[in-house]
Amino acid sequence: MLAAPGELPSDEEGWAFEIKYDGIRAGGYVTDRVQLVSRNGNDITAAWPELADLAGEPPFVLDGELVAFVEGVPSFEALQPRMHRRGAGAIAEMAVAAPVTFVAFDLLHVGDRTLIELPYVRRRQLLEQLALPGPRWQISPRLSGRGPDLLARSQALGLEGLIAKRLDGRYLPGRRSPSWTKIKNLRVSEVIVVGWRPGAGSRFGRIGSLLVAVPDQDGNLIWVGNVGTGFTRASLADLATRLTALQRDTPPVVNSAAAPEAKWVHPRLVGVVAFTEWTHAGILRHPSWRGLRDIDPDQIRPPDWK
Repeated sequence: MLAAPGELPSDEEGWAFEIKYDGIRAGGYVTDRVQLVSRNGNDITAAWPELADLAGEPPFVLDGELVAFVEGVPSFEALQPRMHRRGAGAIAEMAVAAPVTFVAFDLLHVGDRTLIELPYVRRRQLLEQLALPGPRWQISPRLSGRGPDLLARSQALGLEGLIAKRLDGRYLPGRRSPSWTKIKNLRVSEVIVVGWRPGAGSRFGRIGSLLVAVPDQDGNLIWVGNVGTGFTRASLADLATRLTALQRDTPPVVNSAAAPEAKWVHPRLVGVVAFTEWTHAGILRHPSWRGLRDIDPDQIRPPDWK
């Protein structure tokens, strides 16, 4: 079951709130050993040996997230080095250097009994009765308080957002349902358009993504990522016209090697992007285009990287 993007529910009476974790979705099949399965059905057990110490009698099935915590806060960046590791030695080394926690947020089966027809509130009660061994196995806490206050607190803590879950909602395997609504904390930044990359598929022959930059403390432009979502057909057509008139052969940024296949333009256009966070490398995470701003690029200041 997948969460649908949305807003905080206007009537909170029939909803529960949990943290939206920034990790890897996984199912945990627990018998006398653990089997971990990815969202697309692949067995990923061998990649996460630090989670092998759980057994269940009777057997049970969990839905949850593999999360790497850094100073108590989920960090997808800390998780990324483990996602493509191969070889038992390298995997074991990373399991010590960057261990993950399985954060369980639903219980789907116990013994020979399926629970997916039960309402969320009952599944949650049964989940909380499990004795999961810490610290590698945890249950996602159910949060107390008003939605707006919880969302503001999650943003202050550097969390990705909240999941609102209907108390009477059934579990719908493989489906995206508004019974689970994800509310993300988004940040906004002004950026300078410095280039574009050609599109593919439905965008073949058009702009695939914009290359955007911000100034550093010395006034040099630094490429901070590509923005490929948030456009309308009309906005893409308008941008294509504007950028054609601004094309140039040389990069206007000091770190152009990080942006292959770029079609460079003179840095005259300023836009606004929404995003979730700055990575440690200074790259926009999950950026989405919000539109052009009618201001001069010289007015853009270095961002707050925190």
